[in-house]
Amino acid sequence: MGVVKRREQRTAVSTTSPTSSSSSSPKQQQQQQGVRTKKWEDLDDADIPSLVELKRALPAESFKSELSTSLYYAARDLVFAGTLLLAVQWLDSLLLGSALHSLRYVLWPTYWFLQGTVFWGLFVVAHDCGHGSFSPNQRLNDCIGTVLNALILVPYMSWRLSHRHHHKNTGCLDKDEVYRPFREHERPSVIQHGYFGLGITWPIYLFHGYATPRSHFNWNDPMFIKHKIGTMASVAGVASMAFVLYKWEQRIGLAAFAMLYVVPYFVFAMYLMLTTFLHHTEVDTPWYGVDSWTYVKGNLSSVDRDYGWLVNELAHNIGTHQVHHLFPIIPHYKLVEATSYFREEFPELVRVSETPILSAFWNNLVDYVKFGTCAEDAQFHSIAMAKAKAG
Repeated sequence: MGVVKRREQRTAVSTTSPTSSSSSSPKQQQQQQGVRTKKWEDLDDADIPSLVELKRALPAESFKSELSTSLYYAARDLVFAGTLLLAVQWLDSLLLGSALHSLRYVLWPTYWFLQGTVFWGLFVVAHDCGHGSFSPNQRLNDCIGTVLNALILVPYMSWRLSHRHHHKNTGCLDKDEVYRPFREHERPSVIQHGYFGLGITWPIYLFHGYATPRSHFNWNDPMFIKHKIGTMASVAGVASMAFVLYKWEQRIGLAAFAMLYVVPYFVFAMYLMLTTFLHHTEVDTPWYGVDSWTYVKGNLSSVDRDYGWLVNELAHNIGTHQVHHLFPIIPHYKLVEATSYFREEFPELVRVSETPILSAFWNNLVDYVKFGTCAEDAQFHSIAMAKAKAG
């Protein structure tokens, strides 16, 4: 079953009189009755609303950030991280040497999962800073984003710029930043195909890039050179945090440091790569060549997924992604409401997957590796189309 989830039929209650209905065209009558007239893959440019039309369907309030609310979520994540860090050490000291010491095998994995998820939430708040949806003041956004991202060893400014490149080219076969299909002449590496997607590829991406070799720590890279000072400040923030972590490791020992910080870091990195992949990969996800791509079509290809109540709450509903990609200026705490308006107004454009996350990741990864290559002159590609062609 495809990922596109549409209402097969809206409520067939209408105040339109029989006379007016009979004077409408068949397509208009279908639209009035709520019957969709085309499948996603059959939509052409004329069926795709403009960005302005999409924006008009959403409440104006959705586009307004609230500094106090944004600061609340940033502070909440920091408090959660600190509380978890202190609590796990206290509980471990109580269990160690007691009759309940075997509960440590439950305590630590629980800590790793929760702390890694909180790290992921910190990243999402910094992600709002990068999009300008944390507050109306971009300088303040950059300062807060630099600090929050440094705590999880992410160079904020260079990531912000490469992520902006991703948003500006989402769904484009030749320009998207990550996890796009490859042309036949390209030779994707094992890492690019995502085999090591469970946390390891995130630091590799930061140092090496994906389709285009690029280090996020090189402020002279053409993508970052116009923001050289900000990129240098971000790298300095990561270096400062690395030094603090080094001194901490020297004090508590490598094993304790790994359990308290390194493992949660890789849980966070796993989230980041897994969710990024699943945001933009599904069997019917459309990819467009440069000549057929548009901003709206490309970003509408994003997929919404449910990660469960706890992860949704701690990671600030990052799975609600389709509307975010169309309008990244919407703060994370207004995305759910904005998405409900979008789905009500444009049910034929909604893309939601209800497949369990780990199953979706594995199935899509296998398909992506097998069918993630397209012809040199292709102006459209999907895994479903490639699978059908392969027989």
